[in-house]
Amino acid sequence: MSPLNKHQLNQIRDERREQIKQAALIRFARHGYLGTKTSMIAAEAGISEGLIFRYFKSKDVLFTTLVQELIEEAKLETENLQYLPGSPFEQIKALTTGMLDESSKYAFMLILRARKTDEIPEEAARILEQHSEDVILERLISIFIQGQEAGEFSPGDPRKLLAWYFSIINCLIMEEVAMEEYGLPNADYLMRFLKT
Repeated sequence: MSPLNKHQLNQIRDERREQIKQAALIRFARHGYLGTKTSMIAAEAGISEGLIFRYFKSKDVLFTTLVQELIEEAKLETENLQYLPGSPFEQIKALTTGMLDESSKYAFMLILRARKTDEIPEEAARILEQHSEDVILERLISIFIQGQEAGEFSPGDPRKLLAWYFSIINCLIMEEVAMEEYGLPNADYLMRFLKT
């Protein structure tokens, strides 16, 4: 067997790093920062615990890396929402569909859980503070107002209506265990809360 070249080694490192991040995402989302041990992450990833520290200096660094990446993704999605094809209603529906997607639920769970505790790394707390839920809502208000003007959304304070709407979705996402029997409602059903 021939030795691996530099490109192959880098690819293996990138895949391993991603594997660790995905396992950490699931564990942190389900158990919170304090409730998650690196041994749990290693078990989820099917690797030795020591291997985690070849890629991440500490549990704090791993958690903060996840928070940073998830916040950057959320920022991009909400900033680019207005450029999606379709009406404001269809744009908010696309965001809702993404939030309810099975592949996204742990990302939202981790961020929601992290926002509700002071027991997270200082750098992660700073990132969350800079990208508060109010900042995210602010990006959506102009789309919502356009939808109200077009008669797609209920009249009323856009900030309040959006805050209530996303609070409902956040609660559903956090109630993962309770929702196992019935599953999450689909975006069409939830969008009824915003319709006129």
